[in-house]
Amino acid sequence: MRRAEALRPIRKAAAALALGLGVAVLVQARPAALPADGRTAVDIRRTTDGIPHIRATDWHGLGFGQGHAQAQDALCTLADAFVTYSGQRSFYFGPDAKPSTRSTFGLPTNLDLDFFFRAFADADALERFRRAQPPEIRELVAGYARGYNSQLRQLRAAGARQTDTERPACMDAAWVQPIGPEDIERRMIAAGLAGGYTQFVAEIAKAQPTAPAPPSPTDRLSLPERLRIPVGDAPGIGSNALAFGGAATGAQGGVLLGNPHWYWGGPDRFYQVHLTLPGALDVAGVSFLGIPIVMIGFNHDVAWSHTVSAARRFGLFALRLDPAAPTRYMLDGISEPMQPLPLAVAVRRPDGSFATVRRTLWRTRFGPVIDLGARHPALGWSAVGALAIRDVNADNPRIFRNFLRWNRARSLDEFMAIQREEAAMSWVNTIAIGRGDQRAWYADIGAVPDVPDALRAACATPLAKAFAALDATVPVLDGSRSACDWRTDPTAVQPGAMPAARMPGLLREDYVANMNDSHWLANPAQPLEGFAAGLGDEARPLSLRGREGHRIAAQLAGAGAGSARDLADRLAVEALEPRAYSADRFKAPLLDALCGKAVSMAGIGPACAVLRRWSNRADAQDRGALLWDFFWDRLRKIPPAELYATPFSPQAPLSTPDGIRASDPRVALALAGAVEDMASKGWSLDAPLGMYRFARSEGRTVPLYGGCDAEGYFTNACARDGDYTLRETSHGNTYLQIVHFDARGVQARTLLAHGERETAVTNGAGAAPVLRYARKDWLRFPFREEEIARDPLLVRETLRP
Repeated sequence: MRRAEALRPIRKAAAALALGLGVAVLVQARPAALPADGRTAVDIRRTTDGIPHIRATDWHGLGFGQGHAQAQDALCTLADAFVTYSGQRSFYFGPDAKPSTRSTFGLPTNLDLDFFFRAFADADALERFRRAQPPEIRELVAGYARGYNSQLRQLRAAGARQTDTERPACMDAAWVQPIGPEDIERRMIAAGLAGGYTQFVAEIAKAQPTAPAPPSPTDRLSLPERLRIPVGDAPGIGSNALAFGGAATGAQGGVLLGNPHWYWGGPDRFYQVHLTLPGALDVAGVSFLGIPIVMIGFNHDVAWSHTVSAARRFGLFALRLDPAAPTRYMLDGISEPMQPLPLAVAVRRPDGSFATVRRTLWRTRFGPVIDLGARHPALGWSAVGALAIRDVNADNPRIFRNFLRWNRARSLDEFMAIQREEAAMSWVNTIAIGRGDQRAWYADIGAVPDVPDALRAACATPLAKAFAALDATVPVLDGSRSACDWRTDPTAVQPGAMPAARMPGLLREDYVANMNDSHWLANPAQPLEGFAAGLGDEARPLSLRGREGHRIAAQLAGAGAGSARDLADRLAVEALEPRAYSADRFKAPLLDALCGKAVSMAGIGPACAVLRRWSNRADAQDRGALLWDFFWDRLRKIPPAELYATPFSPQAPLSTPDGIRASDPRVALALAGAVEDMASKGWSLDAPLGMYRFARSEGRTVPLYGGCDAEGYFTNACARDGDYTLRETSHGNTYLQIVHFDARGVQARTLLAHGERETAVTNGAGAAPVLRYARKDWLRFPFREEEIARDPLLVRETLRP
């Protein structure tokens, strides 16, 4: 059957639903219109590891090149994402299924995702977003859509002439359709909501006043566990970033390490690119798939990276409902109606027929209603109360305008000024250096609710006080008083957002660092204190990964490097040395107590021997790393106050808590349990890590290194649920960059652990960057034209839109 005939029943059903039921079904999105004037050629030069260097003569062409290149490498992932953001997953994949890869919006059902994105990326949201963008971004977006469609047409025209590695697996799927600029805009809106609304897709999409049961969460986390994950639904999603100043390099300028721990597959996967528009832009780095602007990277004059911030980007409001109606709430003594948002979603039944599901989402002046009753009974939508949630980034269209300005920044001072002017970063910390500048910059300046501690105290309800025992950073305010809404400061860039002057920033000439702890200890010599609670905990224990990151930074800053290049060379080694901080700190006293001459518990003797021989490292060949993972995982279940003899002290934040209580009987049981855990999997106690921690690419097994942040690994590699295979559902080191500047300009070395192609870690094509990462072979990035021209694997493609 020809493809057009195969799709005819789907299109016919879609048209019937759209006309008869008023359902917005976008089976074929409108392609971006061709420009009225002629366009000049766009060059895509691919260098070693398939990195595209895109050169154009206007913004539209630059976007065209990106859309074309990303569709070459990740068509199926992109097409699936565009279905998600347009609210059509239930139509193509059924309402009860879930996405096959993880992302910042977790793993809700297709139906919940459809209702969510129909509500928060609708026509009104698109129009507000579009109006706020400068002409350059509008051109990039339109060009990207045309470039994507161009590659899709080429693939379909090639048809049977393609080899299996050239032809995407999804090529003939009905859900792979041309796109328009609105698809990219929805994708950009979704990226901004990752620190707020998209953490609670099901709880917002299913919130109903007469629901028989509160909406069940799509994960197995308790509410405190859920709140400890600021983005996504997996612990450890975050990053490391270190920046060193002139005091660490002998006054030879700064050095930056960017080290995101991010998704290896799915719509938020990083894509590496170099963008050049002569006279206007020359920048390299990564962005999420579907984003035509570099989000982490470097140009001739600045380099920057991000880590997930501990600041809260959303807040809750406790509503007192009108006894006469569960969809009205009392505000300043007056009953105010919630605003209904009726929505309809087309769904595919198991038999292939179609139906429509309708829901009404409810909005208040504070934001949409959220039902957290399944996570905690007191937080559900009852007859007397409900919660509203407000995401500061729902009103923040400045994110990518900020990124584009950074892409073009000419100095660290300009970079910092842009950050303060836009206050746009949606859920990340920023670390940066500049050419010829001896300073390193850290800031958590972005879109944050303006909730001073005084407002929080004045507007606390009994529910808010109880919530604070679960999480003290989320602002929970009294929704029965208009005076308890977020503050509007005339110096802020948007109503309800905190002014940049009240957010933390730090310039140092030794180092600044963040490993997803709060702003408090960007540098231990100069704590950032006295900020609003919503910006993150101060004087609280750091993660073990955070302590290891500061150990690395302090060691390198004090090592007496003679130049920025010297420090960069040392940093390249340290960044990929997979040391388990937990083992460096605590293994010896644990083994001394448990593994004496007379081992008191049967079965742990061999385990003691393995751990004593282990180097505390997690390289692929290391034996003992697996056993330590299982042991430490059990030890972590002991409350810290009972596990450590020396409690945390703000005066010694990098060495406390300390003094592990090795004599506690639960410690010996933890080691015995670890032995049993490995036996149940059929793994030997001294199995080399790479036997189980590996990726599959192009038919080969690629042993890898690193571990999870819970054990204190700075070098991150973390699958889920005990599965050590790193694949498209995993997270860990993704894009790494080490950047410094010298007399020739910017000098960068990079790695992209999961590669450019979506098949690189699903046993398909694209193995080269995965193999490079496995052997710790940093790529000297070819940034200047002469470097690109002499790349031994250079391949050039010229596009004529």
